[in-house]
Amino acid sequence: MKTVGFIGMGNMAGAIASGIVKSGFIEGNLVYAYDIDQTKLDQMKQDYQINPTKSELEIVKTCDVIVMAVKPQVVESVMDKIKNDVGNKPIISIVSGYSYDRYEQLMPGTHHLTIMPNTPAKVLQGMTLFEKTNSLTKEEFDFACKMFESIGEVEVIENHYMVGAGALTGCGPAFVYMFIEALADGAVLQGLPRDLAYRLASQMVLGSADMVKETKLHPGVLKDQVCSPGGITIKGVKALERGSFRNSVMDAIIESK
Repeated sequence: MKTVGFIGMGNMAGAIASGIVKSGFIEGNLVYAYDIDQTKLDQMKQDYQINPTKSELEIVKTCDVIVMAVKPQVVESVMDKIKNDVGNKPIISIVSGYSYDRYEQLMPGTHHLTIMPNTPAKVLQGMTLFEKTNSLTKEEFDFACKMFESIGEVEVIENHYMVGAGALTGCGPAFVYMFIEALADGAVLQGLPRDLAYRLASQMVLGSADMVKETKLHPGVLKDQVCSPGGITIKGVKALERGSFRNSVMDAIIESK
């Protein structure tokens, strides 16, 4: 089995690393990580038996596959440190704003793939976008697909769709959490205990999403099926429309690129 090394262990990298171990894709002792925050590494070692390292260079020299997961403002300084040692090892980058074209300028000749994962990977329900144009070999690309399919679904898309699609899948969970919180707040206002309100709202959103996926019906059709003429649901829909619900959600996606 290949070893996987993470350069950076923030929330997203932590979700991926913990997910691939929990899914059984890889043993924790085959995963390595470097981060400037030692406490994060210690926690990952304690929870998932992941190996902490002392530097980015140690990751490159030790691991077969490298996941670049640092902040955008430091990625170029990190690449300067590793470029002479990375060789033909595949780099899977989750760094926002660094596309195939950007890596080709900074590290020409290397094997790299830009992806956009999301945090539900931690519970094996991730949605990961892969740039179609990349410089991995077929074997390397297949490994990356299997790795991320172990923590959810993978969609290979044209590179020019990454910004818009990334706003939807990468930022979207935050908007859904806000929606769940607002639903629960409304239920609490009606007298429900908060823990019950969160459980009910979460399961309702999960089930509704599955309805869209499984039935393949247009969301508007499914909405209409719930709205009886003159009923309570259509009154709630009217309240959302009065608050520009759809427009606000569309604006959130547009502003998140």
